[in-house]
Amino acid sequence: MLRLFFLLPADRISFSCLFPASWHFSLSSQVLQRLMTPSLRQLVFIGLVLCLGGLLYLLLSACFTRHLARVTDVDATDTSNPNLNYGLVVDCGSSGSRVFVYCWPRHNGNPHELLDIRQMRDQHRKPVVMKIKPGISELAKTPEKASNYIFPLLSFAAQHIPKNKHQETPLYILCTAGMRILPESQQEALLEDLRTDIPVHFNFLFSDSHVEVISGKQEGVYAWIGINFVLGRFNHVHNDGEAGPELQGPGSDQQEVLVRKRTAGVLDMGGVSTQIAYEVPKTVSFASPQQEEVAKNLLAEFNLGCDAHRTEHVYRVYVSTFLGFGGNAARQRYEDSLIRNTAARNKLLDQHIGESAEYPLLDPCLPTDLQDEIGPSTQKLYLRGTGDFDQCRLILQPFLNRTNETQTSLSGIYQPTIDYNNSQFYGFSEFYYCTEDVLRMGGDYNASKYAHAAKSYCATQWKTLRERFDSGLYASHADLHRLKYQCFKSAWMYEVLHSGFSFPTNYKNLKTALLVYDKEVQWTLGAILYRTRFLPLRDMQQEALKGAHSHWRHSFSFVNNHYLFLACFFIVLLSIMLYLLRLRRFHRRAAQRCTPSSVPWLEEGLGSPTLPINL
Repeated sequence: MLRLFFLLPADRISFSCLFPASWHFSLSSQVLQRLMTPSLRQLVFIGLVLCLGGLLYLLLSACFTRHLARVTDVDATDTSNPNLNYGLVVDCGSSGSRVFVYCWPRHNGNPHELLDIRQMRDQHRKPVVMKIKPGISELAKTPEKASNYIFPLLSFAAQHIPKNKHQETPLYILCTAGMRILPESQQEALLEDLRTDIPVHFNFLFSDSHVEVISGKQEGVYAWIGINFVLGRFNHVHNDGEAGPELQGPGSDQQEVLVRKRTAGVLDMGGVSTQIAYEVPKTVSFASPQQEEVAKNLLAEFNLGCDAHRTEHVYRVYVSTFLGFGGNAARQRYEDSLIRNTAARNKLLDQHIGESAEYPLLDPCLPTDLQDEIGPSTQKLYLRGTGDFDQCRLILQPFLNRTNETQTSLSGIYQPTIDYNNSQFYGFSEFYYCTEDVLRMGGDYNASKYAHAAKSYCATQWKTLRERFDSGLYASHADLHRLKYQCFKSAWMYEVLHSGFSFPTNYKNLKTALLVYDKEVQWTLGAILYRTRFLPLRDMQQEALKGAHSHWRHSFSFVNNHYLFLACFFIVLLSIMLYLLRLRRFHRRAAQRCTPSSVPWLEEGLGSPTLPINL
């Protein structure tokens, strides 16, 4: 219970509380007057505190919104939502084919923003994905079976997408490595069977151009798009300090310079090949006309925006794939070289090194005292590891096939200059496995720490490494194959990164990762984002038909980003400050009227007038 007392004789206001605890305090008239008539310094201080409070609110709101977006991204997809659109991408790879189902809400009508495409999730919150084996290239001799091969994937996707949405759901069937090695006639026979039979059995939005064999360059571009899209690097509205350099959109005649978010480069080392992709500026220099001609096949320029006249989403990306430079392929090339060179040396010097376990060939790229056998049964070569990381690196350098020509990387392939002071790269697959599975250093890459850890691992006795493995000290998916060839792959990754791609050893902006925001990012996400880039035009035209009010409502999408709250907050703050200033002026005037100098008879020294007193 709170009781408020006004004690007028003492000019004090008293506050007391009897429940739940007894307390009491009072304010004098002087304190009240100071509270009611704050000084200019106090007003400024109050204003600054309120401004800081508003900025803190916006910061927390932005963080909460971003966190909420990630949370909703893993929720089950609401298929009852009529404003949800769907899309299908079938990845026909060398070992199998997978269908990915994506979904996105209606575009908000802002031409500066891209579609918010996400992977569809079932009622158990699992991504809607299905894989079948083998690869479609296995049907090269029986192309009439191609459609029957792909039907289970499409039937699976059709069950998850509302039937009334099938007709407007685009379907893309994109074939990669396995199909590329087939003769063009066999490729076309397989694709033609798909083009003919799929429209008969399914009602998806499908045309002849929706099924094709994509190049390694296209696949690399799609992977780059997908990763940067998930990282939020195409969102130019909210700049979180990730801004890159000023870039003028390629092919643009505009004098306006666009400041966009810095995009991330991608490094991906698989078992067979290694790939690099990153954005390059409009002006790219070439060492020779021949190099410029080669660069045309390595540079891709594209517009992700729905308006071809806008350049804010125009990107020029360098993509290069190096076959034979993956971790396993490089090891195979290295072993073939050991067998060939050792046989030639033994024949020349009449030696028998490596021909038996008693006289093994010493291999610095294997852990200390590890014994291994390589080569076919007719030409076995016995190895014993010496675990010398630095020596292994030196031996592997010739396998990079570097040339003396400037601006080149692996095998002398042209590579545009990278601004190492203002760039960021993500390393996937073997870049992550090499740093995390055994060395437990995944994440931010540090060359000196990585080299020290790799050197220590290589020098460790194989017996000790086996004991650590049996004790579960390494990653759960690390196996004995990883343990045996970790030393080699660590050295190979280091050389590819620093000697092949010429990354400086003090480069601090490389992150090795398996997932992005806890999600495995596939190149298919970039494919559907690029191929559906004009769909927002349809939504924008529909909104335009609804009238100016609807267009105004969608145009000002900043309401959802708290800008309206910020404007209202400062208006209210200004109103409060003006009110306090007016209140302060009023109290000053009242105080002046009550001062003794305002009483005329006192200033003139006259006697006090007779005041009537009524008792």
